[in-house]
Order: sequence, then C-alpha cells, then structure tokens
Amino acid sequence: MKPTSLLEQYGPREAMEYDVVVVGAGPGGLATAIRLKQLAAAKGADVSVVLLEKGAAPGAHILSGAVMDPIALNELFPNWKELGAPLNQPVTGDDVLFLSETGSRRTPNFLVPDCFDNEGNYVISLGALTQWLGEQAEALGVEIFPGFTAAEVLYNDNGSESGNLPSVKGVATGNLGIGKDGLPHDGFQLGMELHAKYTIFAEGARGHLGKQLITKYKLDEGRDPQSHAIGIKELWEIDPARAQPGRVVHTAGWPMDSQTYGGGFLYHLEGNKVTLGFVTGLDYKNPWLSPFEEMQRWKAHPAIRAHIEGGKRIGYGARAITAGGLLSLPKTVFPGGALIGCDAGYLNAARIKGSHAAIKSGMLAAEAAFEALAAGRSGDELSAYPAAFENSWLHTELDQSRNFKQWFKKGSLVGALMTGIEQWLLPRLGIKRPPWTIHRTQADHASLRPAAEMPQISYPKPDGKLTFDRLSSVFVSNTNHEENQPAHLTLKDASVPVQINLAKYAGPESRYCPAGVYEFVKNDDGSDRLQINAQNCVHCKTCDIKDPTQNIVWVTPEGGGGPNYAGM
Repeated sequence: MKPTSLLEQYGPREAMEYDVVVVGAGPGGLATAIRLKQLAAAKGADVSVVLLEKGAAPGAHILSGAVMDPIALNELFPNWKELGAPLNQPVTGDDVLFLSETGSRRTPNFLVPDCFDNEGNYVISLGALTQWLGEQAEALGVEIFPGFTAAEVLYNDNGSESGNLPSVKGVATGNLGIGKDGLPHDGFQLGMELHAKYTIFAEGARGHLGKQLITKYKLDEGRDPQSHAIGIKELWEIDPARAQPGRVVHTAGWPMDSQTYGGGFLYHLEGNKVTLGFVTGLDYKNPWLSPFEEMQRWKAHPAIRAHIEGGKRIGYGARAITAGGLLSLPKTVFPGGALIGCDAGYLNAARIKGSHAAIKSGMLAAEAAFEALAAGRSGDELSAYPAAFENSWLHTELDQSRNFKQWFKKGSLVGALMTGIEQWLLPRLGIKRPPWTIHRTQADHASLRPAAEMPQISYPKPDGKLTFDRLSSVFVSNTNHEENQPAHLTLKDASVPVQINLAKYAGPESRYCPAGVYEFVKNDDGSDRLQINAQNCVHCKTCDIKDPTQNIVWVTPEGGGGPNYAGM
C-alpha cells in the first residue's frame, strides 16, 4: 500500500496554520525562530512560529567539534552570559600539528594561518548550546515539536498557468505506525500538515527536504558542486593529570595520503572532558578507505594518545559536513521559503566552524521573513535575505576562504601552501580577499575509482581501550529506531549494490558507513546481497552523498529515532 493510498484511506490530514514553519531545531533553526519572536516583540506584533525537530529533543541529533566563535550569538543575545548560555570554557591555546606516522611537528604560533586562530572563542558542547537555545525559544513563545519528522514538502496550487514553479505551502510530518511491510498497524497515526506563509529549512548538511528543493527549483544552477566531508567524533573522560582546559589541537598529514583531504581535532573541555575526531573529505578516491578506521588509527598516534590514554570513551557520533563554501552555496530562497545553515552550506571549512554561520544565516532569514509578514506578503521569494547576506560579515568571511577546499582538491601540499598564502601572507600584506578564484566541477561521489586500480588498506584490529569497532561505538551513541518500520535507507534499484558497487568498487558502503549499517552477506546459494541494518543508522548522511551510483536515498524514519547524543 503506497503512502498516497494511506492518505486516501485515512485522510485528509489535520492541518495547522502558522506564519512561519521552521524545519530543524539546530542552532540555525532555533536562531530563526528566536529572531522572529524578538522582532515581533519589539514591534508589538504577533507572529506564530512552529519548529519541527526529528530528534527526541533539541540537541539530540546535534554533533560538532566544537570550537565556537560567539560573534553571531553576541548579536542574537547580547546578554547571553547573564542568561546562562553554556559557553563555559574559553580557548586557552592552539596547537596546529603536522603528523608523520610516528612523529609530529608543531607550527610556530607566528606562522599559524588566521583561520586557525581561536582567540576569543569557546570550546563547547553544541548539543548543550542547542538545548539552551531551545529553552530561550520556548520562553519567547515558539512552539517546538520534538520527535516529529518533516517528511514531505507541500506546495501551493499556483504557478502552473504562468509557467512558474509553485510556491512552498509548508511541510507534512511522517506517518507513524507503518510496519516493515509498508502497511499500517495498530499504532498507526496519519501525519499532519503544517502550513505557513514562509517555511525555513534548517535540516543540517544534506538535508532530506533541502536536497529536493535544490533540485526542484534548480537552486545550484551555475554553482560549483557541493563538497562534503564526514566528521567522526568521540567524547572522552580523561585523567585529571592530562586535562588542559581550553587547549585546541588540529592535525594535518598522517594518516591521510597526499591526495586525500582529512585532518583531526582534539579539544579540551571543562570537567576533565576531551572531544576529539577526524574529518575525511568525501571526495576520496580509494574505495578501500574507511573513514571510521582512519579515525581509530589516528587516535593511536603518540601526539593524540598522550591526551586520552588511560581515559574512558563516553560518547560517539558521526555527521556529514558541508565543505564547498561560498562557491558551492546555492540560491537560498525560492517561492515561500529559504535554506539556512548547513542545509544551504554556510559552514566555513577553513575555520572548521559552522554554528556561528548557522545562527547568522537564521537571523538574516528571520529578518527578511518578518519584513515580508509586516508588509502583508506571503509565499514570495525572500530576496532581502540573500541581499543582507551579501552585505554581512559572514559573506566577507566566506569570501576570504572561498578557495580553501578547491586548493586541497589539488593535493595536501598545494592545499597547505595556498592556505598559508591566502590565510596568512595576504592578510599581512593588507590583502583581505584573494585576487583569484578556483572552481571545481566534480561531485564527491564521482571521484571514487574502481577497486582494482587502488591499493588495499589493512587496518589494525581495535584494542577495546583506545580503539574500537563500529558496533560498540554505535552503542555509546544511544542510537535507537522503532524496529517495525520500513527501512529509511532506500535503494532506487536493489540490483545495483551487488552488480555495480560490489563488483566494481568492492562494496564501499560497508566501509564508508561509520555505523555498520551496510554489509554484504552470502545467500544460501553462494550469491551476494546487501543487508541494510537501518537500526544502527546515526543519520550522518554519508551514504546519500558518497554512494558512487547515487542509488541510496536517505529518507526520514519515524520521529524520535536515531542517535540521542549527550554532551556532544
């Protein structure tokens, strides 16, 4: 039974009307909702705002390093310290290390590129900040619906006669109580519709609905293809004797080869906690590479081991990161809505920071939406939003870093050299904006080479103390999904994984997934099949991005499913 038949059988869906619907309760989505309510209060206006969050609570699915630049938070809440925002640990020092297999070389402070300067920033738990922002939003009157997935974009019945595309009407939440067979069971509940004058999409990197909107409205036309990376992160509780609160460490070099983009981060929080992880560009060529295994062996390097040895791992997670920068930023508005934060791609990969950009883009979108609502408009393009972005400090920041990922496409040596020139030398010559622009033309998934052409990689077995396997890692991510539901990791063609991915690329999905979702198993007759363990999925979206045939499509599971991160 198809979803349309369910709608015909059980519908119509209940509909609720709002001025603004926001999809995603991350820093960007919450900043949008908060700013709308702040503007309304200042003008004595009444603006109804609802925010949908697929996680069990705001912050449950949030994953980031994170070192935060408070510049946007200062604008959103100038008194955030008095309000108790959880920015408790200022950065106290920066180490930029170049690793060989057994050694390391620290970059002298005076040679560190400006993008790695963290003076005035804070080492934080982004999940804790998101939870706090959720409390501020609710105090201002924002309705937050946690555990509700935005599963479908709704469109108005306009535009067809004029030849234009219809405007966005809102979103529909996913149905509950659908069994693995696709049929409703006793707990079935039809999704509801949320209609709005404007809908703001803040789903994070590779947003399920954002991807559809970019395609439908051709928002990426004329832009460089978006580029992504996967960040795999752990949270450790360490020996107090090893604690260095506020110390920030970034690494380049080993274990990546010279043609593969990647690097590590390690940040000392307060309370004898360390957050650390490894970022691997999803434009890597070798299908034998495993980002998860690379992160595990990176931890065993003496320069990293020295921080965490003898400690205890207490958290794990993974998330895709948008890394294309300004040149890959799509058009961010369309009739009836807008994309913000990493759903659009505002993250500054050169600074390894995106939360400040998400908050700022959410504020800019909110200001444009409030202006439109005050003028009695609805359903049009919020052109004031991209115009304001082009005149903002965020645009200046991203423009200065616009070539970062493009240089690394040419190899790590070229990338490091040109980052030094653009981010260290030119500013000291009084040149804030590089006078050249480098473009890319290849999408990440197209970079993978056939397995026969690339060297196999042998990874060491985990020791269970410093390094771990996937399943024990997923366990500490608190990931859970309702088991009796259709798999939210879908295939356009069920024959492709074996006939193409396994035959040509040695089944890369079994390695690029950081949660053991995909594994090739033998049938009774000796043939191969792909088994999808959707229960393990941490919602990182890597499969949706890296699958060389683009045959895997990530769709929303039942609300509340997925990881439940704590302290991440």
